Amino acid sequence: MDGGPSIQETYYPDLTCFGCGHANERGLHLQSYEVDGAVRATFTPWPEHDNGGGYLNGGIISTLLDCHGAAAVLLEAHRQGWKPAAGSGLAFVTAGLDVRFRRPTPLREPLGLTAELQSVAESEMTVVAHVVANGKTCATGTALWKRWRPRS
Repeated sequence: MDGGPSIQETYYPDLTCFGCGHANERGLHLQSYEVDGAVRATFTPWPEHDNGGGYLNGGIISTLLDCHGAAAVLLEAHRQGWKPAAGSGLAFVTAGLDVRFRRPTPLREPLGLTAELQSVAESEMTVVAHVVANGKTCATGTALWKRWRPRS
């Protein structure tokens, strides 16, 4: 987007998450940026992400929605000063994800990702993310993120 370090690279560069972790050599390495009040990214699927019918696999779509939404949540957590608990890598984790597939998602072209927070509190946040191709929403994910506190 702007060529500088992404939200993921700036705030959680050592994360090994498959979708958003840049420390996972086989992961998707999403790069999300804040643009005009929303979090945005572009992602081009790999041939291995085929659903068997020439479109993007639903599991990969769900991962994109979850992990791109994470960028919005974790950026806000950083702004609020809500740091991860000792011994944990993230201040918030996904507690639920509702994915709605609206139309087949192309496999061989760049996809737009957007994410916007719907509610913010120190105990939980809700984020809505979209996968867009050719100006049309292909999938939407609404995720509930809860404050992560390791149990003893």
